[in-house]
Amino acid sequence: MPSLLRHWTHTALSRLPAAALPRVCALCSMNAPSGLCDGCQTQFFAQRHHRCRRCAIPLSLNVANDHECGDCLRQPPAFDATIAAVDYAAPADRMVLGLKFAARLELAPICAAMMRDALLTRSDMTLPNFLCAVPLGQQRLAERGFNQALEVARPLSRSLGIRLIPELAFRQRDTHAQARLDPAERQKNVHDAFCLSAKTIDLVRSAHIGIVDDVMTTGQTMHELAVTLKRFGAARVTGIVFARTPQQ
Repeated sequence: MPSLLRHWTHTALSRLPAAALPRVCALCSMNAPSGLCDGCQTQFFAQRHHRCRRCAIPLSLNVANDHECGDCLRQPPAFDATIAAVDYAAPADRMVLGLKFAARLELAPICAAMMRDALLTRSDMTLPNFLCAVPLGQQRLAERGFNQALEVARPLSRSLGIRLIPELAFRQRDTHAQARLDPAERQKNVHDAFCLSAKTIDLVRSAHIGIVDDVMTTGQTMHELAVTLKRFGAARVTGIVFARTPQQ
C-alpha cells in the first residue's frame, strides 16, 4: 500500500471508536480487526478496473482512466466524475445488502475505507470541498430507520478530512425504489425529486460537491441530484459510490 494510503488508513481507523470496528471479516468471518481479511481483500478486491471517468462503468484494460464511455460522450450526465470502489457483483453485493436491509451498520466503515482508497489512488481527481449523501424520502427513512448512504458518508468524511453536510439536500417527495424500475421509469421516478434547504444554498455556489451513495446502477439518481446542485450554482459534482452496477 502506498505511503499516502497507509497514512489515510491509519488516520481513518484512529478516528473511529473501537466499538465501530468489526473484529471479523465481513465476507468469511475470519479474524480481521479492520473488517476485511487479507485473503478476501486479495482474492476479491485487489484488481482494479479501468472505469469511465464520468460514470465509473468498467472499461477494457487498454483504456485509460481519463476516458469516457460512449454513453457519457453521447449524452453527458450532470455529474462530472464518479469514483467507484467495486463492481456491484458477488461478493460485494452481500456487503451492500447486509448494510441496507439487515442493518449491519458495522459494514459502513469498511465500505467507506474502500471508497477512500479508490478516490486517493486517482491522481487525476481533485477532492471535493464537502460531501453530502443521497437523501432518502421520509417514508423510506421511517421504514429503514437509517440512510445507508449517510452511514457510509460519515466515516468517509472523517477519513478524508472533508466536511459532511447531511442536511444539504432533501427529497421533496417520496419515490419508488429505483431497483424495481426499468431505465425510462427510473428517469421519471426521480425527476425533480430533490431540493436544497434554504440554509445551505449559499454553500453550494461555486463549490465542488461529492455525492456519496452505496450503489450506482444507471446513474439517474446521481444525475438528478447533480442537476439540482448545479441549478443552485455548484461548479463541480463528483459521485463517490461503493459499488457500480456493470452494464448488462
